[in-house]
Amino acid sequence: MKITKKKLDDIKRCYAVSSMNYDGVNHYIFASEDPDVICESFKGENFEFDCELWKKAGGCMSLIPIPNKEKEFLAIQEFYMKVSPSLAKVVWGKLVDGKWEYKDILQIPYIHRFDIYRVGDVNYFIVATIAELKDNKEDWSRAGKIYVGVLPESPEEELKVEVLRDGMFRNHGYSRDYDSDGSVCGYFGCDDGLYKVKPPKNLGGEWSVEKVMDGMVGEVSLIDIDNDGVKEIMTIEAFHGNKIHIHKMIDGEYKKVYTYENEIDFAHSLTSGTLRGVPTFIAGVRRIDAELFYVQYVDGKFVTNIIDKGVGPANLHLVNEGNRDLILSANHTANEAVVYIVED
Repeated sequence: MKITKKKLDDIKRCYAVSSMNYDGVNHYIFASEDPDVICESFKGENFEFDCELWKKAGGCMSLIPIPNKEKEFLAIQEFYMKVSPSLAKVVWGKLVDGKWEYKDILQIPYIHRFDIYRVGDVNYFIVATIAELKDNKEDWSRAGKIYVGVLPESPEEELKVEVLRDGMFRNHGYSRDYDSDGSVCGYFGCDDGLYKVKPPKNLGGEWSVEKVMDGMVGEVSLIDIDNDGVKEIMTIEAFHGNKIHIHKMIDGEYKKVYTYENEIDFAHSLTSGTLRGVPTFIAGVRRIDAELFYVQYVDGKFVTNIIDKGVGPANLHLVNEGNRDLILSANHTANEAVVYIVED
């Protein structure tokens, strides 16, 4: 397996990363968490520059394409941990006559992670706040929450949300996943543990929340890495933590079966999927070696490989294409937007 690094651009404090497919072409998107730093898109086989999605708004934590709508997405802007009162908001982006237009659709203090779950013909909206309010960057005295609602058909309609769960201190970790029947779910990590959330099967039904695991979970990702039919869970512990573990279901509960051995600080990013068909966890750390690495299960044991050092990924996004896999990495420490091309 060959991995080639391709730097796409310098982006100060590069933080969010995503992809969209429209006009039959993959578009790869990177955004900064700093105020007034660009969000930009690259496209196609050779990652040529596509466009600037915005120049002024910063603080981008997440960007998610809207299911069943081409050339439309939601994004978090103006999330700044040091700013109180919080300016964080969700915006709706839409490509109109070759230009991206935006409308604010929701403002809740310290919105940090969100997603859109397509169930039938309904787009369910879910959002997590890292805290309710903060007096300063280090104030964690007020818990974050999970809010849910139904995304309207257009940004001109009101997005109504309600609290699904409260009491989630340092509510930072999130990963979308799918159950064995193909139904969508989400995993949220906080100081109180790991929670699984599922949207209603039918409009007007109840959301479900289930505690999966105790512990201080700062980030989470899932995949059946050993191909035994049950997904393992990789976690960063605690918030912006110094431990990365893999947990396996054994005798009805999750137990640690792997710990990343390098000394680390400020571990921040996890994702999972397949690299050339092999189930893989991918992780990024922002301090000390500031490494990007992956873990696979080979011949009955976990195997760890370093991809890069000195880069400090804030977020990762995996795209599987026919003849290659792409690890999109928002390299925060190195202030760069990068794609790692994985080939046979």
